[in-house]
Amino acid sequence: MPDDQTMDQPELTSAGQSDAEQPPPPEADQEPQPDAAPPPEPADRKKGGGFVRQTLAILVVAVVLTTLLKIFVVQVYVIPSPSMQNTLMVGDRILVNKLVYHFRGVDRGDIIVFSGAGTWGDLDGQPIAPLPGNPVERIWDEALAAIGLRADTTDYIKRVIGLPGDHVACCTDGNITVNRVQLNESSFIIPADIGINGDQAAGPASLRKFSITVPPGRLWVMGDNRSDSEDSMYRYTIMGDSLTQSTIPESQVAGRAFFIIWPLSQFGDLPIPAVFKQAAINATPAAAGVALATPVLIWQRRKRRRGQSPN
Repeated sequence: MPDDQTMDQPELTSAGQSDAEQPPPPEADQEPQPDAAPPPEPADRKKGGGFVRQTLAILVVAVVLTTLLKIFVVQVYVIPSPSMQNTLMVGDRILVNKLVYHFRGVDRGDIIVFSGAGTWGDLDGQPIAPLPGNPVERIWDEALAAIGLRADTTDYIKRVIGLPGDHVACCTDGNITVNRVQLNESSFIIPADIGINGDQAAGPASLRKFSITVPPGRLWVMGDNRSDSEDSMYRYTIMGDSLTQSTIPESQVAGRAFFIIWPLSQFGDLPIPAVFKQAAINATPAAAGVALATPVLIWQRRKRRRGQSPN
């Protein structure tokens, strides 16, 4: 082969390919290929995360529903003192209906729970600020108390004896009277044995004698354990016969105790005793006075007519 002739050797690219083997350059309008999709997460991880979220959601909903039930519908209370024996014993757990008084008024004989805020204060007699008047603030305040984040609350449980306008007195034959009707409470009270200052009790139904008319918008309440209850009669005595200090506002009633759920030996409802359902009690003193005066007026009218008739 002549020396002046050489074979055309293709130049090698850095990749070891010749120019002839190089792919054509991409066109300008060709779209770039998207990046490869990330590998899917393991199925176990997805299941684990979903379970945690669902559990948290269920817990949050449960807490919210429980709080709403406590505020607006039913709440469990524990009896802390012997003031309602033998109807309610220390340690009993009761259900309190917080909805009932939105549909009916308070009745005589109801066992009610009411707040010491703005009324009787705490068990040491120290005042507690009234609950907020703003409905939203009040709901928030009750929500904190329901879940245990507000400790400066004291609730009382007593039996309603007198409604607004009732005349309540003691004692007739040892019994309390409401609008001059005797209440035989022997089926549910522990009789008073020692009166005020160690004197003899006024009767089984009360430590002392009293005669009051319940002010408008307020309730006269007493414990079933008449010798050991900080109730209207007791406060009426120590507060210098002040009806404002001894009665409670209807607006502070939280609800009606209606069922004992623990212990099982006490399991059952808390009905209104029959003695409070006497029809005559519903006649207020004024109405009773009119009823008594009516026969006298009829008799006087008849007498006048006879005197005016011709001989």
